[in-house]
Amino acid sequence: MVLKLRLVRLLNAKRISNVLSSFQPCYPFTSAAALASLQTSPDDGFQHKIKDFNFSTLFLSCTKIYLAKCLHALLLVSGNAQNIFFSTRLVNLYADVGDIASSSLTFERIRKKNIFAWNSMISSYVRNGCIQEALDCYYQLLTTSNVRPDFFTFPVVLKACNDLKHARKIHCWVLKLGFDPDVFVAASLIHKYSRLGLVGDAHILFDKMPVRDLGSWNAMISGFCQNGKAAEALDVFEEMNWKGMKMDSVTVSSVLPVCAPLNDLVMGMLIHMYVIKHGLDFDVFVSNALINMYAKLGCLGSASRIFDQMVVRDLVSWNSIISAHEQNNDIISALDLFAEMKLNGFKPDLLTLVSLASIVSQSGDCQISRALHGFIMRQGWLTEDSIIGNAIVDMYAKLGNIDSARKVFEGIPVKDVISWNTLITGYTQNGLASEAVEVYHMLEGCSGIAPDQGTLVSILPAYSHLGALQHGMRIHGRSIKTGLHVDVFVGTCLIDMYSKCGKLDDAMYLFLEMPQRSSVPWNAIISSHGIHGHGEKALMLFQKMQDKDVKPDHVTFVSLLSACSHAGLVEQGKWCFQLMQEHYGIIPSLKHYGCMVDLLGRAGQLDSAYEFIKSIPVKPDASIWGALLGACRIHGNVELGAFASNRLFEVDSENAGYYVLLSNIYANIGKWEVVDNVRSLAKSRGLKKTPGWSSVELNNKVHVFYTGNRSHPQIEEIYNELRVLLAKMKSLGYVPDFSFVLQDVEEDEKEHILMSHSERLAIAFGIINTPTKTPIRIFKNLRVCGDCHNATKLISKITERELIVRDSNRFHLIKDGNCSCGDYW
Repeated sequence: MVLKLRLVRLLNAKRISNVLSSFQPCYPFTSAAALASLQTSPDDGFQHKIKDFNFSTLFLSCTKIYLAKCLHALLLVSGNAQNIFFSTRLVNLYADVGDIASSSLTFERIRKKNIFAWNSMISSYVRNGCIQEALDCYYQLLTTSNVRPDFFTFPVVLKACNDLKHARKIHCWVLKLGFDPDVFVAASLIHKYSRLGLVGDAHILFDKMPVRDLGSWNAMISGFCQNGKAAEALDVFEEMNWKGMKMDSVTVSSVLPVCAPLNDLVMGMLIHMYVIKHGLDFDVFVSNALINMYAKLGCLGSASRIFDQMVVRDLVSWNSIISAHEQNNDIISALDLFAEMKLNGFKPDLLTLVSLASIVSQSGDCQISRALHGFIMRQGWLTEDSIIGNAIVDMYAKLGNIDSARKVFEGIPVKDVISWNTLITGYTQNGLASEAVEVYHMLEGCSGIAPDQGTLVSILPAYSHLGALQHGMRIHGRSIKTGLHVDVFVGTCLIDMYSKCGKLDDAMYLFLEMPQRSSVPWNAIISSHGIHGHGEKALMLFQKMQDKDVKPDHVTFVSLLSACSHAGLVEQGKWCFQLMQEHYGIIPSLKHYGCMVDLLGRAGQLDSAYEFIKSIPVKPDASIWGALLGACRIHGNVELGAFASNRLFEVDSENAGYYVLLSNIYANIGKWEVVDNVRSLAKSRGLKKTPGWSSVELNNKVHVFYTGNRSHPQIEEIYNELRVLLAKMKSLGYVPDFSFVLQDVEEDEKEHILMSHSERLAIAFGIINTPTKTPIRIFKNLRVCGDCHNATKLISKITERELIVRDSNRFHLIKDGNCSCGDYW
């Protein structure tokens, strides 16, 4: 209305005011006769005033649909509507105010369309999300006009391509018309191929560009980042610097996310210095990227300082700093920042609530999780976007409430591949590997959803847990087919899978074939050698890691300390613990302290282990007291074991395994009354012992055996085989060790209980159903007892088989009566 009054005042003509008023409510095209009369018989003074009118100012002032229609009416009255320049600007104006229908009608009324008009119409469709209409308009340009596309056409129409078919067609036209050397066209193709996942094709185009501008470099760096190719993105960035190209805010925002996957804090800090030197630190997008980079590299203090120094903050800034504290386990500060964000007038969006869901899962507060879920449901966001639904599934899974996670998953109206990945991961994290495999098979049966990198990373740990080597190898084949086997995370999971399925050589081969610039694959292969008892080799790999200038992280030292613990390398473990702090400046976490207690305890240095616990500067958690209790169980220290159990029950009274450990200590010395008291205490608290099971894979099917269970269809054959083996073992001097029978029963019953242990049932099943002298792989969810360990060594000698047994602690490669653990586990 302001613009209308301004027009009236400037023209000083009552007649034009009436015309504009008639056009304001609705339509610019339907009063053709009235407009014709106005155009054919205006008075000379009116015509003269219109000619002097500044239309460029009006175009800039029109920000509403009705104002655009008023301006259109003025152009019609003045006879300028058929001017190709003004009509094309009208096409863009209507598109800018969201009236794509009027934009299209205006375009159709242009009699002689030039390429500028065609480009404007295609761009208008793209800006308003009319992707198919944009493509149709482009193909209409090619088939029905004498005009040919120019180098402005292709960057616009490429934005409308959501599939490879159309992108390839447009690329062919680019080549046919000779626009491939154009820097803007080539950059658009690079961007499009990267978005479609064909970053290799994008890189080929990039290499062939005769001239590259800053946008081209940014497109290539961003393309590699979008496709998880952090190392390649950094290579392009370094080449860009070498050629003297200066970074802008887009370059910085694109390359900073690369530093975290590569664990390259130095590179991040160098970029930060460049940002400060060139005044880019005032750019809100750059500051947000710096916050995210420092947060992912564990530098929460640096992230907070950048946030505090920001002059202007947007919602992304608040989301970034809240997420930074959430990622670094500072949930109290994250919640405080969320409250401060609301006080500053920012309303939470979906990404804010995704961070909150993660914060709640870390807090372990089930009541808050239900409150958050209820709030999201009241907002109706669960049905609007799968992102928040996926976050709630993940939250419930991490809280151990997998049934609620499954219900939320089933309620997501449109599930994407991340929804499936989240549920698969949830089942795996809760020890429900079979259920995770079941969900994966359901995903494979879904049309329109293809497993991606996240899917493989989700399902491989489930197969590792089950020891399903054949299924894991099938996933390996899929990764090779899709090119994901070189992805650092998929490759790391494959290393873990092969090592946990007893194929350490294959794991090492994979490690040698994949990029080794980050600590992630190194951590995996060091851990793999550790669980196989090869502590010395783990230390050698660590030395090679240092020689290659790959900086170890806190996970590296957890793997190293665990490897030293499994191999009894006490002095080497102490050296690693000291090196971690003094040379690399890594502050020990509870996991590192727990590994040191386990290292000393397994070696029988119980007093040293207890003194070490007393020196820990933080409150010991269940893992630390549990490690000491486990060591007391191994070495039969009843007094210290009772003390450790008391401290343990103070910090975690809900873990049935700790009650079992304590009862085992008293059972070993025959104090059955105390054993009954401990078990009664666990029962009164509603705790149940985790049932022992062992699995063996045969003909792509995983067979699971539970201790004492007789439900297997071949159970009679299995027990007959065990009785034959028992007789042969006794002839070799085997004497059952009844100290591992934790029931106060007669000796013949104790012998039967030992023979019914799950790993023996699985071994006998494997012997019956596989050719002679072939290896048998057994996977057990609990620690192998000493008697079963001795029996398995004798069975390997009797049957001339290699028996690979993986328990909850480590691997036992048993051949010719000898075990790789050296009877130290």
